[in-house]
Amino acid sequence: MIRKSTLILATTFAAGLLFVNVYNSLIDAANWGSNIPESIQTARAYFKVAHPGYFFRIGSPINQLFTLLALITCWKMGKKMRLYCALALLFAVSVDVLTFAYFYPRLDIMFNNPDISDVNAVKTAWSEWAFMNWPRSGLEVVNLIFDFAALTLLFKTENSSIKG
Repeated sequence: MIRKSTLILATTFAAGLLFVNVYNSLIDAANWGSNIPESIQTARAYFKVAHPGYFFRIGSPINQLFTLLALITCWKMGKKMRLYCALALLFAVSVDVLTFAYFYPRLDIMFNNPDISDVNAVKTAWSEWAFMNWPRSGLEVVNLIFDFAALTLLFKTENSSIKG
C-alpha cells in the first residue's frame, strides 16, 4: 500500500508541476513579453503578493520527496523498478538544478532588478526564459514518464501476484 501511495503521489505532483509550467509558457510568458517594459511592470505589480515561484517552491520539493520515497519503498522490487524510480528522481532534481542555474538569474532581471530601463537586457532575459521553459517542461515530461512506468510496473506486479 505504501509503495502504491508514494508512486501515485510522485506521479500526481510531477503531472501538476508539468501542467503549471506549461501554463507559465503559454500564458504568463506571453503576457510578460507582450510590450516590454510596460508588460514587465504590469507583471511585477500583479505578482506583488504572490507569484508562480511560490507554487514551485512547495510543489517541486514535495515531488522530489515522494519520488525519493518511491525509490526507497520500491527498492526490493527489482532492477527495472529501481531504474524507473531513480531516473524519475534524477529528472525531478535536474529540473530544479536548471531552474536555479538558468531561470532564477533571468527572473531576477525581469522581476527584481529595480532598473528596468535596460530594455534590451529585460527583453533578452524574457526571450531566453520563454525559450528554455519548453525544454524544462520536457524534463518534467520525462520525470512523469518514469513515474508512470514505475506505477505501471507496480500494478503489473500486483496483478500477476494476485492471479498467480
